[in-house]
Amino acid sequence: MTRTTLTMHHIARVEGHGNVHVDIEDGIVRDVRMNIVEPARLFESMVVGRPYDKVSYIASRICGICSSSHVVTDLMAIEDAFGIEVSERTRMLRELLVYGSYLQNHAAHLFVFAAPDFTGDESVFPLAEKDPEFFEGGLALKALGNELCAKVGGRSIHPITAVPGGFTYEMDSAEYIALADKLAAIRPFAEHAVDVFAGFPIPEIESAGDFMALHEDGRYAVVTGVPRFARDATAFAVRDYRAYIDEYPVGHSAAYFSRRADTGATFAASALARINTSWDELTREARLAAAKAGLRPPALNPYRNNVAQAVELVDVCVRCEAMLRNLAEMQGSSAPVRVVPRAARGVAMTEAPRGTLVHDIEFDETGHVTRANIITPTVHNLSDTECNIRRVAEQLAAAGVDEHTMRLEIEKLVRAYDPCLSCSVH
Repeated sequence: MTRTTLTMHHIARVEGHGNVHVDIEDGIVRDVRMNIVEPARLFESMVVGRPYDKVSYIASRICGICSSSHVVTDLMAIEDAFGIEVSERTRMLRELLVYGSYLQNHAAHLFVFAAPDFTGDESVFPLAEKDPEFFEGGLALKALGNELCAKVGGRSIHPITAVPGGFTYEMDSAEYIALADKLAAIRPFAEHAVDVFAGFPIPEIESAGDFMALHEDGRYAVVTGVPRFARDATAFAVRDYRAYIDEYPVGHSAAYFSRRADTGATFAASALARINTSWDELTREARLAAAKAGLRPPALNPYRNNVAQAVELVDVCVRCEAMLRNLAEMQGSSAPVRVVPRAARGVAMTEAPRGTLVHDIEFDETGHVTRANIITPTVHNLSDTECNIRRVAEQLAAAGVDEHTMRLEIEKLVRAYDPCLSCSVH
């Protein structure tokens, strides 16, 4: 009997700390564990007893890069509880804020975390020396995301201008146009990045799990829409998420995992999930870039999430340029509307860069929080990651590859999901 135990402590180039253990006996994979080792951070308890207008500032601290998404989702849950309708201008600004975090996150992940996997480097620093133009283009995308978040949200992380019912500040028309011009100028590089990441070799596997993302006809859903699973097109109301998403503990992880409550299947919530559920809603330019890269539904290889993120960078450039030019010309106000607290429950879901984000908050009659539940994208993705590690390990073990190659491909898969392990123990 031959037994191999692969233990990858503190997977590199991801947000947070986690380990992967794979046990192989006589070429058969016996056990796979995604072990999230960070302690609980208790944000759901922190907001209890706080007034509604302070909650988003606290919840945004769950994540630096995804802070805009936490703020927007929190505000939408508050408005759902109190029956508040916001203006179209407010909705557009919130969408810009979330898309700014897409630029921040996708650029950081692709050019700093993921790219070394395919260039044979242990970190981004050799890549920066070998191909400075490519590396600097990625940093320019990240910087533009920082600027977009800062101009809309008041600063590049943990936005302060987005409040219940609207925004406390807006940039002027000239600033809108200047940002639109920058997005137009950088789009050719984003399109080039799709080709580059599509050209990297990856194992050929198909996930047995499902994909979930928000969907809305006529719109690439990021701050509105109905959650939908891709495999069977099952859709459900945001407020009914408990009937479809089962968040559960596992003995080997400090983070919860999740699965489909109705079928028990694992699922991914990610850029690839959004491509699978909302392909027709991508901009024409993004669909063209994706089709050229060979990415179109059903896209079942989890390694292709890198390409999906690159496609979304193109989509963000086109979509946000149009929105910025529209906001520079359109009439209307984003000033906060009046908020009247009441005892109620509010639920909201948005598409954070890494996938679907859930905020579920209950308030008393004075608008103070009595209970909160947050499900981050990485919680959705952990069980699916674990299952697909097994599939990759089985494939590689059957091919008789060496331990070094197996470790590399497993770590590459984990990074392809773009996990935020710190978020998962929120």
